[in-house]
Amino acid sequence: MSYEVEFYQRENGEIPIQEFLESLPPKLRAKTFREIELLKDHGPDLREPHTKPIKGKDNNGIFELRVKFSTNISRLFYFSYYENTFVLLHGFVKKTNKTPKREIEKAKKYKEDYERRCKDE
Repeated sequence: MSYEVEFYQRENGEIPIQEFLESLPPKLRAKTFREIELLKDHGPDLREPHTKPIKGKDNNGIFELRVKFSTNISRLFYFSYYENTFVLLHGFVKKTNKTPKREIEKAKKYKEDYERRCKDE
């Protein structure tokens, strides 16, 4: 089965994940796109070290796509919407072992906004 990946778009038209991808160095960007292709190919069967759920009872269904190239580590937050669609929310370059709470909060806010607007349509 093939899965679809779409980029979350804010109401003002900004696409946080696209802005993030464009900011990455070329080799890290290429590796990131390979990981996105793996998500498209394997969907929910993709496991560590490629993807991992965000821990916490309030992080309902948010995962991180994990990308490492040389000493650079980046994370892309996403969630599953409907049966075969994954929505990429935003990403960041990881500088510490622990994922910053503000990045998780941003992902939760974007997910809630996406679901609210899809429900309104």
